[in-house]
Parts: sequence; C-alpha cells; structure tokens
Amino acid sequence: MQLARAAALAPGGVGNIGPGLDVLGMAVTGPGDRVTADRTDQPGVIMADGGHPDLPSEAKRNAAGIAAMAVLERAGARDVGVRLTLEKRLPLSGGQGGSAASAVAGAVAVNRLLGGPLDAVALFECALVAESKLSGRHGDNVASALLGGVILVRSLDPPDIISLPFPPALRVVLAHPDQRMNTAAAREVLPRFIDRGAVVSQMANVAAMVAAFASGDVALLARALDDQIAEPARAVLLPGFTEAKSAALRAGALAGSISGAGPTSFYFTDDDAKAGRIAAAVSAEYAARGIACDTRIEHIAARGALTLPPDATDA
Repeated sequence: MQLARAAALAPGGVGNIGPGLDVLGMAVTGPGDRVTADRTDQPGVIMADGGHPDLPSEAKRNAAGIAAMAVLERAGARDVGVRLTLEKRLPLSGGQGGSAASAVAGAVAVNRLLGGPLDAVALFECALVAESKLSGRHGDNVASALLGGVILVRSLDPPDIISLPFPPALRVVLAHPDQRMNTAAAREVLPRFIDRGAVVSQMANVAAMVAAFASGDVALLARALDDQIAEPARAVLLPGFTEAKSAALRAGALAGSISGAGPTSFYFTDDDAKAGRIAAAVSAEYAARGIACDTRIEHIAARGALTLPPDATDA
C-alpha cells in the first residue's frame, strides 16, 4: 500500500574496521540520520531540508536525494513526487558513515512510501549510487547502515553481503576531534602500489577479524585489528591521532584505528570501566594539543534502517 508519508532512521558506523578497507563495516548505537518522505503532486524529488547549512539543498547533489531518485527509477515510479526532510545527526566529514546513513535513510523512506517494492539488495544498490557520487564506490558503510551489525562486502558486482556475528560484550569508544576529513581527499592519499608483504599481512588480518567476530575471540580481534595500508597513509592528515591511539592502548583498549576516512577514531574494549578510561585518555591527549574532542561509548548496533523504527530516539 502506498502512503502519503514515510520515514526511516539509519545508524552511523565504522568503515573499514581497521584493515578491512572498503569491505568490513559495522553499525554503532547512538545518533543516526533520519529522512521523512512526503508525497507531492509534482513528479520527482525535492529537498524540504538538506539536513545542514553546509549540505546541498538540491536533491541531485544531496545523498538522501540521490538515493531517493535511484529508488524511484528502480521501482518504475518516475511519475511519483517526493519531498524529503533530512535530519542530520551525524557529523559532516566525520568518519562516522554520515553520507551512507543519509543515503540509506533516503532510500528506505521512499521505498516505504511506495509500499516496499524493492528488496534489501536493490536498496543497497540505490544507496550505493549516492555514496559513489559523493565519496567513492565502497559499500561497507552503506551495508552496515542498511542491515546493522558487522558486515563483510565480498563483492559489489553483483552485491554479495555477509552479516557476521559479533561478541555482544564489545564496547566501541568513538573519539571525534574538532576536525573534518573529506572522504574523497582521504582516498587520494591511499598508496597505489603496495608491498606484497603488506598485502599478505592485510589479507591475513581481515580473515582473522572475520574469524574473531564469528567465534567471539576478542583476543584474536585485538591481534588482527592492524591496518598496514590505510591507517599509515591517513594518520599524517589527522593531527593527534597517533598519540591518542597510543593513549587508548595504554588505558586498556583491545585495539583501535581510524573510523572510515577519519577524523573519528574507534577503540574496542569488553569492559565498561576500561571504556570510560579509554575515552578520558583519548580526550586528554587531544586536549594537550589544543584540539577539542568529543567521545562517546557505544555498542555495535544490531539493527539497521530496514528494521529500526523511524521514531527511535537513536540507533
């Protein structure tokens, strides 16, 4: 049944999860992006609110709008008119999957407005259209925002997405310094030629992380979360990150790395008291360098936009 109004909430997330560049992602609890879709008489997609003064108010340049247009096209509903309102709760250029969350929320909201003609794979592909235009063609954040949990994107063509189990005791400490990092710019610094030894180590670490999530072996997860490709290249663009990571590890973090393209970093622990100490240590390290830093302690979010109620207070 087609509706006059529908909405969707998509969680933020951590892309790459260390060595899993573009293929591993996880949704996290806390703020998410919400999109409300209203039916209008004029065919096409317009933005009633682009979500932030720094975001485009034109649908064809806004992540939610691009994904919404892809849904109308894919569903054969080009004659339908949609007005979108984006509530942007994730930081801009913050490394928390914000563009993917907006795209996923836009796609799911419009699909609900149409009565749900598209399945999860089609919605993933529609949101990926937006992500590709705005920050590069990678599906780790898109898949986790849509499905929740920890995901492995084995392939984009055709989409092959595997949801992984994860230890429920894991806590995720997120540290967001007062910085911005454009994903496209962060991808530019990635090495084009990689030493064979580094590639072999990276493959072994990704495989070990999948095994660790599946088995609940947090000690293996700590050993495997070792990014030898993206983190060294991007760390130089993120003042304070290297020192903050060292402080987190001294405070008891199992492991940590840059979240997505940054500047947010993330740290794993399975102990609530340690989570608080990690957050404090990272904040203090940034403060010592004159950089404000917001921290929060979250869990891996088991649900994504497909199953989250749109009126939830957070993801």
